[in-house]
Amino acid sequence: MCELLGMSANVPTDICFSFTGLVQRGGRTGPHSDGWGISLYEGRGSRSFHDPRPSVASEIAELIQRYAIKSKIIISHIRKANRGKICLENTHPFTRELWSCSWVFAHNGQLNGIKIKRLKFYQPIGTTDSEHAFCWMLDQIRKKYPKRPANSQQLWRYIHKLAEEVSKLGVFSFLMSDSYYLYVYCTNNMCWITRRHPFGKARLIDTGEIVDFRKLTTPKDIVTIVTSRALTDNEEWHHMKKGEFVVFKDGKQQKIKLN
Repeated sequence: MCELLGMSANVPTDICFSFTGLVQRGGRTGPHSDGWGISLYEGRGSRSFHDPRPSVASEIAELIQRYAIKSKIIISHIRKANRGKICLENTHPFTRELWSCSWVFAHNGQLNGIKIKRLKFYQPIGTTDSEHAFCWMLDQIRKKYPKRPANSQQLWRYIHKLAEEVSKLGVFSFLMSDSYYLYVYCTNNMCWITRRHPFGKARLIDTGEIVDFRKLTTPKDIVTIVTSRALTDNEEWHHMKKGEFVVFKDGKQQKIKLN
C-alpha cells in the first residue's frame, strides 16, 4: 500500500515538518520506495513535483524540505507499486482541469475492475488503476455538472456517491482537491489532526525531530494535516472510519449533509 499526506490551512503554510516525516517512509522507515510526488496550490492552479525514485534518495524531496513553499492546500503521496510499472507517469498525485481549476488526486489501495469503466473526457497518461479512477470520477462530475454547482453540498454529496461506488472494487482511500476544498475519503488507514491556538510541540515518529509551533504560528492560524498513518507520537489524531468522507476548507472541517 501507499501513504498519503494532505494539508488544509487558512493561511499559506509550508509542510516541511510533516513532509520530512513522510519522506522517511519512502525507503527508510517504510517500504514505499517506488516514487513520490507532491502538489501545492497557488490560487486555482497547482505546481507539482514528481520523482519515480524513493523519496529518501530524492534530491527533489530534499529541495521541498529545504525550500519552504507555502500553500493553503497540499497533497503528497509515496508509492508502493502494485498496479503499473515504476515510472514518472505512474507517480501520484495526478492532475486534471475542470471548471478552469486544477484538480489534484492521490490514492492508496487497489481497485479490481476499475478499467472496465469507460472514459469520455479524461484519459490516463499512465497505467495505474488510481489514475483511471480519477479520470472516471472527473468524467462523471463533468457530465452531471457542466458548470460548477452553486450549492457546494450538491457537489460534496456527488463526490461521496462516486467514492462509494468505486470503493466497491477494493481499497479506495484518497485525497482530492479542486483548489477550494480538500476532500478525504477513507476505506482504511486515514487520520487527521487540526492544529490551532494554543499551539504546542510535536514530535515526528520517524525521526524524533521536535518542532514548537508556538514559534512558527500566529493565534489566528488553523492547519489540518491528513495522513495514512499518524506522523507524530505526542498528539491526538482523529482516526477515520471505513466509508467516512470529510471535507476541509481553510483548515476547518466542513459540515456535510449526505442525505
